[in-house]
Amino acid sequence: MKTVLTIAGSDPSGGAGIQADIKTMTVHGVYAMSAITALTAQNTMGVSDIMEVSPEFLKKQIDAVFTDIRPDAVKIGMVPSPSLAEVIAERLSFYEAKNIVLDPVMVATSGAKLSKARSIEKLFPVATIITPNIPEAEAISNTKIKTEADMIIVAEKIVSRTNCNILLKGGHRDCDANDLLYLNGHIIWLQGEHIKNPNTHGTGCTLSSAIASNLAKGMDVETSVKKAKEYITKAISMNLNLGKGSGPLNHMTNLTIS
Repeated sequence: MKTVLTIAGSDPSGGAGIQADIKTMTVHGVYAMSAITALTAQNTMGVSDIMEVSPEFLKKQIDAVFTDIRPDAVKIGMVPSPSLAEVIAERLSFYEAKNIVLDPVMVATSGAKLSKARSIEKLFPVATIITPNIPEAEAISNTKIKTEADMIIVAEKIVSRTNCNILLKGGHRDCDANDLLYLNGHIIWLQGEHIKNPNTHGTGCTLSSAIASNLAKGMDVETSVKKAKEYITKAISMNLNLGKGSGPLNHMTNLTIS
């Protein structure tokens, strides 16, 4: 069985963070492991508190995984401080980790700030692919996105800084959900229909975990991204309705809910 490590924050409501990652990885048929960067008190209505782990403890978690069950891929999510980002980058470099998917979780669906730009930037050198949504890409590039042409400009700007592939997600645009995959200098548009569903808590976590799972199973980047997009579209379209705010997706799209 292939293995995937998620390095991210915990979401007690189960819609995002490591809980969403583990569910997603499991339904993709890989063995999921986790290193927790922070505990959060959150639900579908928002984030009320965040408690970071220490850099020393995060290092011990990552070491515990790599020295026993080496991951075939790594997904990085919420990294609330530069010091934690430095530990992640150093450890992944030390272990020569492969297939690293960086989801720059900067703002939660509820609007709460989760990671700082300085934290994300420290992780660019180790990433295989980064998966920002439009607000995150705007923050990283200091450039506004209004059109698909803007998405190309911003993707090129980020790639020139990071020297890694980028999936710029277009789901925040009302007209469609077209994503831009900038892969090895080539522009690949992934068409998608905008699904009118307010319950999108944890979409970024879920998508990046699906990509990491596919990479772990030996798929190339383009195939991994395309299959992950198909999965996330189905998960949103099933219209799961839980909670009083922006609810979670149905991660278990291939299972029957009773």
